[in-house]
Amino acid sequence: MKVLEFTCAGELLEALPMGALHWPAERLLAVADLHLEKGSSYAINARKLLPRYDTRQTLGGLAALIDAVKPTTVVCLGDSFHDRDAIARLPDEERTAIENLTSRVHFIWIAGNHDPAPPPAGWGEVAEEIGRGPLVFRHEAQFGPVKGEVSGHYHPVAALTVRGRGFRRRCFLTDGYRLILPAFGAYAGGLNALDPAIAQLFPDDYDALVVGREAVRRLSWRQLRPDPSFA
Repeated sequence: MKVLEFTCAGELLEALPMGALHWPAERLLAVADLHLEKGSSYAINARKLLPRYDTRQTLGGLAALIDAVKPTTVVCLGDSFHDRDAIARLPDEERTAIENLTSRVHFIWIAGNHDPAPPPAGWGEVAEEIGRGPLVFRHEAQFGPVKGEVSGHYHPVAALTVRGRGFRRRCFLTDGYRLILPAFGAYAGGLNALDPAIAQLFPDDYDALVVGREAVRRLSWRQLRPDPSFA
């Protein structure tokens, strides 16, 4: 696994190809927007016939990262579950997978706008936000100047043109003071990194740490492209 090292608020961090953040000095792994059980929610509420294995795929990826990085703390940056009833819909196998992970590592579940009531006892700690050294972990970025903020919520993706072909890839966004993580969930979707909702949070230059299959590549926002307009 080829990581990309960068700094935020003076701390050396690693962007991992699977779209997770590793803070080696603190042995901390952070992931954003798991949206567990989004597939079953769509099947019930939108009547869309999506495969209902997104939770299994997401948890499998998270387990692989925990095996590789061996953190002592995992921070889930909100919207870990897709809706208020998501935990009740968890199949037994996926529920057992969460119990196995949370028994191995201390989990901190940051509250998001989709999340239900706190997860069951034994699954870890629940918080609105947490501070660790110069970094603060919360679900949604706060508007205005900040230093050391790590958040999710926006599901940023970078739109690129390579050899005449268009691509959209999940990405981290950072200006060295704040950091927005890509969504980790298999069905989470994404918002263009140049969208005004995101761009307004970075009044000066910012970079996209673009997630590839084997590595993460750092690009200036100037190298990105807006999504095509179909108006």
